This record gives sequence, structure tokens and C-alpha cells, in this order.
Amino acid sequence: MKRKTKIVLDTSIFVNPDARRFFGKSPYEALTNFLEKLKEKKHITCYMPPSVYEELMKFMEHNLSPKKTVLLHKKPPASYQTPVPALFLYEFIEEIRKRMNKGLRITEKYIRKGLKGGEEQEMIKTAREEYRIALREGVIDSKQDFDLLLLAKETHAFLATSDNGLIHWAHKLGIKCLLAQELKEIIE
Repeated sequence: MKRKTKIVLDTSIFVNPDARRFFGKSPYEALTNFLEKLKEKKHITCYMPPSVYEELMKFMEHNLSPKKTVLLHKKPPASYQTPVPALFLYEFIEEIRKRMNKGLRITEKYIRKGLKGGEEQEMIKTAREEYRIALREGVIDSKQDFDLLLLAKETHAFLATSDNGLIHWAHKLGIKCLLAQELKEIIE
């Protein structure tokens, strides 16, 4: 008898082009192919917080019937019961502070360029990209991300994601992560 495997699924597995290619060409195809293979794997239970499921459904070109998505256990994390170490919060707050300061320096740099008469549209585009990278890349930056971490911790499950920020912070909580290729091997 195979041991039960619990997996919490992130949207990125089916939406990120680098991850999704292991399951299909579009988010819809990737998810439906994954669910088809999952039907055969009675020893695997997949969870998805409702907030993440709603996010994923926004990427679907077609509606999915509840018959197809029944294998995705839509479970909210026990947000008030799942403990998170204080050190995790201290590190997260420190990380956000560093990123805010970095964002401020980027803003100052582009204000100076603007005062010197740079190309406005190009500066705005470049400033937005630099700012996005400085503040959002490599960090948990949404309620959905935090829901994934809490649910994986609560259920003692693997976290399947291609989001480097989620992976970084999941490891701090002792959560094992699966990349798309590893997830594919498990359900094959």
C-alpha cells in the first residue's frame, strides 16, 4: 500500500509558462491534464486554498465542471490556529523594510532623471519594472501566498509552486516544495 502524499497546489504550476509546459500549453489544458492524471492516483490528495482556487479560475479559458475540480480539495487554512514562529515574522518585516527602502531609492533615481529631462514614457516603464522587481520578486506578496504557506504547514503537505519567493519562505517554515517537473513525476 502506497503512503498518502499531500500536496498544496499554487496557481503558478498551471499559469507560469516554464512550469505549465510539463502539463499543457495553456493554463486550462495544464490543469485539466493534471486532474486527469490525478484521478488515477488514489494515494495523492491535493489541496488548494479557496483564495488560490479563485485566482486560478481567472486564468481558465473555459469553465471547469465541479466534477473535474472535485479532486482539488478547496480548504482554507486555519489562520487563527496555525502557529507561525515569531522569528519568521521578524525576518519578513525586515525583508519588507529593506525592499521599501530599495523602492524609495529607485523612485529617487527616476525623479533625478526626470528633472534632467529624460524620456518620460521610457523612464516610467523602466522605473515600474525596477520597482516591481525590488518590491515583489522573491518574497511572499499576497494573501494567496500566505494562505498557501499556512495550509501546507497545517496539513504537513508538500507545496507545489514555481514561485521563488514562496519557496524561499516555505523553507524557513520547514515546508518541502515541489517544482513542476517533480510534481509531474509524482503524478505520472
